[in-house]
Amino acid sequence: MIHKLLFKGYFQLMKPRRSILSVPGNNKKMHKKASSCKADVIMLDLEDSVPPGAKEKARSIVIDSLLSLDWGDRIVTVRINGLDTSFAYRDLLSVSESAGHMLDSVVIPKVDHSADINFADRMLNGIELHKKFSNKIGIEAIIESAEGLENISDIAKASNRLKTLVFGVADYSASVGAKLVSISGHGEKEEDLYPGHRWNFAISRLVMAAKANGLIAIDSPYGNFIDTEGLKRSAVTACALGCDGKWAIHPNQLDVINQVFTPSKEDINRAGKILKAYREAEKQGLGAASVNGHMIDKATFRLAKQVWKQAEYLGLIKKL
Repeated sequence: MIHKLLFKGYFQLMKPRRSILSVPGNNKKMHKKASSCKADVIMLDLEDSVPPGAKEKARSIVIDSLLSLDWGDRIVTVRINGLDTSFAYRDLLSVSESAGHMLDSVVIPKVDHSADINFADRMLNGIELHKKFSNKIGIEAIIESAEGLENISDIAKASNRLKTLVFGVADYSASVGAKLVSISGHGEKEEDLYPGHRWNFAISRLVMAAKANGLIAIDSPYGNFIDTEGLKRSAVTACALGCDGKWAIHPNQLDVINQVFTPSKEDINRAGKILKAYREAEKQGLGAASVNGHMIDKATFRLAKQVWKQAEYLGLIKKL
């Protein structure tokens, strides 16, 4: 997220997506609670959390919630069913036509090819023309298979609607035949199995494709929602690898995730020192500067600016 996102005015145009709370689409009571929670993004889910027999009803409930609830300043998205199902096209059509003006983006699971994004993009073009929406509905792609990861560069370039790439660890694990080491398959007990981070390459590859194309990178949820320490380790690792946020499956996970993906006072102070020193060096015609004996250059300046802009957006510091 260093150069393209900064120079595109990322923090001015796109709100932070530190935490994304997934909420079952067929549970209206949960929608109401979620509308006032601490998540940056509320994702109403029509896919995995909804049984096949409840798909049609869930779609109607989601539309009603989008239109009737006060979502405040939260980003609201909807995860549709996979494009290889009989539900997906109706999800995309019905939700976007009925409540597209309330949507930030549609989340597409199990994206394996750029054609998946092309299909949704063309559908949304027609819907927006027909409904005369003033907003442009974004697309978020979940990468959940070896095939999807292999094609990720093409996927990331497929549409200017694309906003985020999301890593789906459970389905990806099944796709590559990785060993199941926990009940949920969503990131727990990894340290017991592998010396290091088992999904380092997959997440790093996703982050690389995202940042090379000005997109946000999001990590998968942590399945054990009562394991706070495990969640924090998982979030810290994802943040260190370049992810901008993480999915949550329970409201109790939001504080930890938001904390990890929010610049600390130490981060902000360090960034401020770097920005000041580098700008002073520029005035003197120098291409690098030093802070407390440490060399800083243009790349360091960009990293510091990223931290500073996010802190500004979150109201942690005043805008210059």
